[in-house]
Amino acid sequence: MSGEVLMAAGEQGVVHVTLRHAGRLNAMSRAMWRQLRAVFEDIQGRGTAVRCVLVAGEGGAFCAGGDISEYPGFRFDAAALRDFHENDVWGGLSAMLECDAPVVAQISGACMGAGVEIASCCDIRIAGSSARFGAPIAKLGFPMAPREAQLVAAAVGDAVARQMLLEAATFSATDMQARGFLSRLVPDDAVAAEALASALRVAALAPEAARMNKQTFRALKQRQAQHSFAPNAMKNVANHVSDPYGYASSAEHREGIAAFLEKRQPLF
Repeated sequence: MSGEVLMAAGEQGVVHVTLRHAGRLNAMSRAMWRQLRAVFEDIQGRGTAVRCVLVAGEGGAFCAGGDISEYPGFRFDAAALRDFHENDVWGGLSAMLECDAPVVAQISGACMGAGVEIASCCDIRIAGSSARFGAPIAKLGFPMAPREAQLVAAAVGDAVARQMLLEAATFSATDMQARGFLSRLVPDDAVAAEALASALRVAALAPEAARMNKQTFRALKQRQAQHSFAPNAMKNVANHVSDPYGYASSAEHREGIAAFLEKRQPLF
């Protein structure tokens, strides 16, 4: 079982997208990234029939990161690693970013790595009080891919992103609300009801206006990026002679993943 991303129609034009990976706190497998892309491309194709999207994880977690059990099968080859990040992962995230329907995140429990990336693509983020956030991949011996790092830094802020990636720091829901990442913080037993109520409030309003607002926000971000030369910079990072995926076969990358799978401390 490699997990799945489920889509179901709800009331008043709300579509429910559920991350499900039993026993792994909804960690994202390669198949799930591809399904995420297909789901959001489907939603985008439905136009105003979809008034709002509610994204949640099944059970007591949002998403604990990537499915590390898969990593030895592809991460140690640079070309396969690039394909994973640039096509599988970014394919799913970009489909979310390009979705014109408003997206609400219902965040409970672990929201780590891939979970932070998925949440960063949402418009409204509502979390339970015990939710935890971070991207402690430094413990696994590898960096965050360039496009993903840019996405996360824009959403959580540069200082928090640096702490997540350089210190492997994790943050409480209270911390993330104070830093502006969360729209609302509620008791754990109220997060599902509050997220649904938010989605229904969005769904009750003018759908074309909502879609135009999202298109405006997207255009403003693109214009800011163009002004700061970010697109060219990102292109240079992703295609630089010093390949950002060239670390694939490095000793520390292998050691970090092996240590995690063997349930021991890595020796870097």
